[in-house]
Amino acid sequence: MSDLFPCFASAAFGLEGLVARELRALSLPDVRAENGGVRFSASLSDLFLCNLTLHTCDRVWILAAEKPCHTFEDLFQLVLSVPWEDYLSGREALNVSAKCARSQLMSPRDCQSVSKKAMIERLKRKKGLTLFPEDGALFFVSVSVHSDLVRVLINLSGESLSRRGYRTWNGEAPLRETLASALVSLSPWGKDLPLWDPCCGTGTIPLEAAFLASGRAPGLRRSFAMERYSFCRDLPVEDLRRRAEAEESQAPLPLIGGSDLDPAALDLAFRHRKQAGFSSGVEFRTLPLQSLNLEPERGVFLCNPPYGERLSDRKSCQLLYRDLHALKDRHPGWSLCAISSDPAFERAFGRRADKKRRLYNGRLECTFYIYF
Repeated sequence: MSDLFPCFASAAFGLEGLVARELRALSLPDVRAENGGVRFSASLSDLFLCNLTLHTCDRVWILAAEKPCHTFEDLFQLVLSVPWEDYLSGREALNVSAKCARSQLMSPRDCQSVSKKAMIERLKRKKGLTLFPEDGALFFVSVSVHSDLVRVLINLSGESLSRRGYRTWNGEAPLRETLASALVSLSPWGKDLPLWDPCCGTGTIPLEAAFLASGRAPGLRRSFAMERYSFCRDLPVEDLRRRAEAEESQAPLPLIGGSDLDPAALDLAFRHRKQAGFSSGVEFRTLPLQSLNLEPERGVFLCNPPYGERLSDRKSCQLLYRDLHALKDRHPGWSLCAISSDPAFERAFGRRADKKRRLYNGRLECTFYIYF
């Protein structure tokens, strides 16, 4: 087996460049962003560190095979060509998923079935196995078919990397941790500046800012699928975790926090803060946006305000956007950033944004507005 694998880091639309920047910061070769993610090359140790340390990536994969396929026989032969004997012992519980779009192979169920048959056939030929009890660890494989191009991917992360492990309770309309981290990185905030979320809900944006400010690896409190794979059994997992822990700064954090009117949401924010390990470094206040006044002369307000889709009263959202403008006026040295799917955001806010970027919050197409 090669020391370096062809790999893929999947990402939400609009975040591919951020993931590429993180991978280059790890000094990994062949980094190239494309729609839906980033290609790169890495060793198994590198891949484990990617799972531990990437802030904006959805999952990390080995790209096991890639080729145009027009028939199910083409697909069978492509999957059969993968050296599964290097990855599998023969006891794994094979979890094969498939996605199909704009292709001649348009049945995910059939693609799953054909791919699993090809994997088992390869193991029969190369290992001489006749029984496959599937009583071992789950082994996740994804077959992606898009415009007749098939990718066979081995999932090394398991659950999405947005599942940091600190958010075990969700409030209304939760923001994914990977997107929250991306918003912090796309904002004018720097590690020495205050950051405050005036609509903080359960606290995801301030906590993700604290991860970035401290240099703490966001995956330290969870496990990954690759830890249970037989071909990864010799990985020095604990050494790699200690290596990631050693990168964390011990310097005090700048002012990072948030405020909200909802006591139930803030109760979850306090729980999440404790579970994330930032009990003394992130501040939360029960406070209406209209009463918020912060002392530092410079900083960044960053929020995910209600869009209208999740509130029956759209007018209340527009009033909130005006209150955000008033908050900005009370803090002239602060930047203000907000993500919203409401096309009337700028009109209700009362000013065009200095910079805008299209992003997705789940399935919702949104705009990230930045006022310097």
